[in-house]
Amino acid sequence: MTLAIRLEDVSFTYQGAATPAVADISLAIEEGERIGIVGPNGSGKTTLCHLLTGFVPHFFPGQLRGIVRVGDLDTSSVGPAQLALSVGRVFDDPFEQLSGVGMTALEEVAFGLENLALPREEILVRSEAVLRAVRLWESRERSPFELSGGQQQLLAIASILAMRPHILVLDEPTSQLDPIGTDQVFGALHDLRESGITIVVTEHKIDTLASFADRIIVVHDGRCAAMGPPRDVLSSPDIERWQIEPPMWSRIAQRLRSGRDTRVCPLPVTRGELMAELSHAAA
Repeated sequence: MTLAIRLEDVSFTYQGAATPAVADISLAIEEGERIGIVGPNGSGKTTLCHLLTGFVPHFFPGQLRGIVRVGDLDTSSVGPAQLALSVGRVFDDPFEQLSGVGMTALEEVAFGLENLALPREEILVRSEAVLRAVRLWESRERSPFELSGGQQQLLAIASILAMRPHILVLDEPTSQLDPIGTDQVFGALHDLRESGITIVVTEHKIDTLASFADRIIVVHDGRCAAMGPPRDVLSSPDIERWQIEPPMWSRIAQRLRSGRDTRVCPLPVTRGELMAELSHAAA
């Protein structure tokens, strides 16, 4: 097992805050895993993303305890500029991630590569590859500001992927997108599975995340409340205490079971699991 990310007893308190934003978090993420992070607003999800990308403690001062390692790098001693070569970060607002320099989608992706002083031929090869990967190649000559919100977020992802990071961290990437934009973004993330890149995404759209993630991490009151396969975590009887709305398919199954003890057989968390349960019940 090769670890992409490792946290050991990590706590962080922002400067001036009375209590830690995250406390006593330990976890290990393997290379190529797809990790979903859920929890209510203010639970510590964004701080966890800051830790993985070096924004904490380098941009946000405070007291950091424990060890955060991304690959072979200790984030407390390596700044975000160096970490950016290994970890890419995508934020919630696609519009604010546009550089404003690129007049076309192709130029927007090329901008970051030009800052690395790569040869022109390699810039073009990388730019075309990532735009095709996120299904934006046909829009390469369009202005980034003419794209839909979902397409702008895909462009932000493409710009990060062009840098060839080993890890991609996305913090609420679909919070400002409609269902079509959400499907576009997660469709592109699904397509990255064969690339071997490790993906960590925080998300409130539980139904979508349940179908995407290999494991779910629940962050509640700054602590890791649960971690495991989506079906185990999202059908837990503690889900309401964690202030997480169960997936729609779980709610449907709960009604169909008419009060039977769901702890014996965890509730389905995806449409496919619900259909399989219904087929088994009808057999």
